[in-house]
Amino acid sequence: MFYAFLTTMLFATSSVLAHKSQQAVGPARANLGRLTLGLLCLGAWAHLFGGGLHGAALPDFLWSGLLGMGVGDLAFFAALPFLGSRLTTTMNQCLSVPVAIFIEWLWLDTRLRGAQFACISVVLAGIIVALLPTRKDPPKGCMRPVGVLFGLIAALGQGAGAVFSRRAFGLAAVAGEHVDGLTAAYQRVVGGIALTLLWFGVKYWLDRRRGLPAPPTPSARAHSWIAIHALAGPVLGMSAFQLALASAPSGIVLPITACAPLAIIPLTYWLEGERPSKRSLTGGALAVAGAVALTLV
Repeated sequence: MFYAFLTTMLFATSSVLAHKSQQAVGPARANLGRLTLGLLCLGAWAHLFGGGLHGAALPDFLWSGLLGMGVGDLAFFAALPFLGSRLTTTMNQCLSVPVAIFIEWLWLDTRLRGAQFACISVVLAGIIVALLPTRKDPPKGCMRPVGVLFGLIAALGQGAGAVFSRRAFGLAAVAGEHVDGLTAAYQRVVGGIALTLLWFGVKYWLDRRRGLPAPPTPSARAHSWIAIHALAGPVLGMSAFQLALASAPSGIVLPITACAPLAIIPLTYWLEGERPSKRSLTGGALAVAGAVALTLV
């Protein structure tokens, strides 16, 4: 549970830094840059001190990255223009939890208790209260059905990816192998970056075919945001996420990490002076209470 809460804080920090890096260098360069730097840092650790690209659990970690970081993240970004950031985030965080619980129960026979389900429900209710758009604060998107479809795919990818990591740690334990968090994160990023590079490569080729001008090259100072973003997200955040999944069911870990958008609220207030609304504070308090209760249960 410690690693789950650590993941939440690191992912929240990564989200704030993602906004900064995208403003500095553009979305495509920021996303590819953070994944590439994360791959290099994690790969250096894994090949020097960890298991590298070996082990009984390697195929499942690759699938975890392909589904969670590849399919899930790409579908998430595809849903943003249609649903807006708040509704897309709410769908992704809240729907991935029951997806993971169902798949892990069906595949790995992991069964949660009634008290755990109650705490998970409180966490998700708090997230919905804090993030769900209202009439006074409508979603910033055109609300097309294709956006809902992309949102569902993102939730399915994230939930299924978490379960594959759970299965990977189980296979490693059966084989008598120890997989540290950085090595697990590296193997997962390898699976995720392959699909992401393919997607951005096709997009770049299509943009050139249409005659769209290439974006200007940002300064070295602007690129420094990518390095900080990569450290908080793909390196430390993903490693803590894998360590959490190594010892707790995905249905317990994901509700905790789903609170990352709520942890952004004090960070944006501190860094950018954005005052939170009463509704976001109420929902955040409810989600935090549910997360603490889930830890105690």
